[in-house]
Amino acid sequence: MRGGDSGKYLQAAGLLTLLGALCTGAGASAAEGQLGRAESASWVPKELSLTDPAFAAHHSCEALRSRMKAYLLQLGARSDLEVRTWGCTEPVAPDIFPGVTVHMNVLSPGPGGQPVITAHWKRVDLRASRSSAGAAADCELISQIRLKVLPLFPIRNVQYSANCERGRASPGYTRLTAEVLVPDASPATAAR
Repeated sequence: MRGGDSGKYLQAAGLLTLLGALCTGAGASAAEGQLGRAESASWVPKELSLTDPAFAAHHSCEALRSRMKAYLLQLGARSDLEVRTWGCTEPVAPDIFPGVTVHMNVLSPGPGGQPVITAHWKRVDLRASRSSAGAAADCELISQIRLKVLPLFPIRNVQYSANCERGRASPGYTRLTAEVLVPDASPATAAR
């Protein structure tokens, strides 16, 4: 290879690297655009009853109700949801066999019901607002959410990892992320 040719090859390699970076950035922008793209949806009522003896290791009935409500809101449930606990004998300590019953409305893509509202896809991370130890304490709860709650929601691109051991927290291993359909922030969207 001649000395002048190596400069051309380096220049071509630099251009290919730049082109690759631009394409990667465009792909990320397209994915973000797809994520926030508006579409029509309508509210659909859903019910759920959930219990697991493993909840008792880490949650009082009130803590279980509070955590479940927070997770359901993150997943896109309408704010008027009802979360009720049952099987409760201890007011503030972990209970023997706590459970929850949920009545909620979730968005369904398309104009299936009335009224039709505008919604968009949003990525949520059920661990994002918690410490590693807090997320680990919710390991069994998040596992049950993945199995029994997510099918009630329009969800895509779910990523789940956990290392739950009955009654024992495993810090750093519990994570559930997904793209969920949420209403656009406008007064008309919040209509019930």
